[in-house]
Amino acid sequence: MLTVHHLENSRSQRILWLLEELGIDYEIKRYGRDKETMLAPPELREIHPLGKAPVIDDNGLVIAESGAIIEYLVGTYDKGNLLPADGTPERLAYTYWLHYAESSLMSLLLLSLVLGQIETKTPALIRPIARKIAQSVRSAYVDPNLERHFGYMESTLQQSTWFCGEQMTAADCQMSFAIEAAEARTDLGERYPHLAAFLDRIRARPAYKAALDRGGHYELLGGS
Repeated sequence: MLTVHHLENSRSQRILWLLEELGIDYEIKRYGRDKETMLAPPELREIHPLGKAPVIDDNGLVIAESGAIIEYLVGTYDKGNLLPADGTPERLAYTYWLHYAESSLMSLLLLSLVLGQIETKTPALIRPIARKIAQSVRSAYVDPNLERHFGYMESTLQQSTWFCGEQMTAADCQMSFAIEAAEARTDLGERYPHLAAFLDRIRARPAYKAALDRGGHYELLGGS
């Protein structure tokens, strides 16, 4: 039996969604975040040395990192529904978006998150200075780059229903977390209606709903 080590409100939710799309039997081992730090509990390090989620265990084969997990699951269990045919433009787009989600997009979103923590949670005595530095970094680098990236994704979804064309793929599962995280911090619908429509489409899918039912509470809070 395949086991998903599932951390609440984390990237592991998209793995549950993918498993439901693939129709694979699996079980969930749940982990809660530390209520003060919002970090994963130390028990996850017993499964993988880095103690991060998601992690899967498929009959003794332990795999971490969303992209690696998705490649393994699709390569092992997909019947041609979630992976474009080899040698097609859609397959190249699939590989691109699968890597883009974490390497390009999430790095910026995480930096924005860290700056938000600096602005609000540094000691009161130095908070005005810390806030000024954080706001300078945000205005000079983070916000312009995020705007460029979101414009790029909006343009992509203006031309096709899904990131790799007219068929939903596992790359859409990979992209979902970052876009949902962004939605928690801004009004996507006003500036990026095609990204907002993408979220509406995935949330209407029976497999996505089933993953929510099995995974439990899922909420990506702005600034947390």
